[in-house]
Amino acid sequence: MRIVIDDLSAPEVIALLEAHVAEMLDNSPEDSMHALDLDGLRKPDITFWTVWEGGELAGCGALKALDPTHGEVKSMRTAAGFQGRGVASVLLRHILDEAEARGYTRLSLETGASEFYLPAVRLYERHGFALCGPFADYDEDPHSVFMTRRVGGLA
Repeated sequence: MRIVIDDLSAPEVIALLEAHVAEMLDNSPEDSMHALDLDGLRKPDITFWTVWEGGELAGCGALKALDPTHGEVKSMRTAAGFQGRGVASVLLRHILDEAEARGYTRLSLETGASEFYLPAVRLYERHGFALCGPFADYDEDPHSVFMTRRVGGLA
């Protein structure tokens, strides 16, 4: 698998992100859905990566800078046909390594609270994330699960 910083212009990347946002809307109330659209992912405080296997898009994910020591995982998505093949774990390890290289001491995320999101919660737990309260600009929300972990030598 090859991980690259992406400019969000390839049609298959756009289609994957549109499917991601649509699925999030199908499984969360609109006011509790925090997935970013293309414009949101193109902000200067966000680095967006895609994962490729051969010439096929296998997944994507992003890292948002919250402050000089705290980052947020955004837009983790595995493409259809690649689920269960370790794409999300490879990308999450890459994001953790990047967070450490940037000098972050904490990495956090928000995901949904319904049963649909349980595989994502389990993935994050396997990578050392634990439940926490809202962070950054999030508010307490029964439809959200907030998770965090330390990074670097403090992990």
